[in-house]
Amino acid sequence: MKWLFFSYSLPAEPSKARVYIWRQLKKLGAVNHQSMWVLPFSHERLGEIKRLAGDIEGFKGESLVIGGSTLEKSQEERIYRAFAESRNEEYQEIIEKCEDYFKEIAFEIERKNFIFAEVEENEEELEKLKLWLKKVEKRDVIGAPLKKVAAEKIRACEKLFDGFARRVYLHTQTAAKSGKPTAGKHSKNHPKDGKRLPSPAAGGGKPKRRQ
Repeated sequence: MKWLFFSYSLPAEPSKARVYIWRQLKKLGAVNHQSMWVLPFSHERLGEIKRLAGDIEGFKGESLVIGGSTLEKSQEERIYRAFAESRNEEYQEIIEKCEDYFKEIAFEIERKNFIFAEVEENEEELEKLKLWLKKVEKRDVIGAPLKKVAAEKIRACEKLFDGFARRVYLHTQTAAKSGKPTAGKHSKNHPKDGKRLPSPAAGGGKPKRRQ
């Protein structure tokens, strides 16, 4: 397999330049292996790396881009393992956040908090989880083992949300016919710990981990 090998150096200051380049490489799905950043070769990825090389030059740094293959099969296997570990780490976070989502829906059902505000909020959280999965899948070039599990968890979240939304709809329809107002309990405070369930981080597509 053909790879892109990328290395660079930057001045110690400003530190934001180092953080910026690191963030861009991670977004591309690159892994740091033996002091080199590695990506499967493609013309699109090469274009992105060249753009980063230009950014590095603008930060008064230097970079080196090499396209080629490993000489030993064992070396390529180590690179594959590095990619699998990196993507599995991201998939695992999604899986854990889905488990939090299951608990949140169960909590709202338990206390019969059947109001539209909860439907809307949980729909937003679900969309952020789905977007997060898409981002990880895009940079998963090898099909990491936990990809299937994460996708199944997202589907389970979708099914659970659909069921919850239907419950809320039926509850509001019944309340409307009886002339009784729907009981609003729009609060995330858990009766045991009194803590609000963390919502997904705004704009990043990645929800915050439960503390």
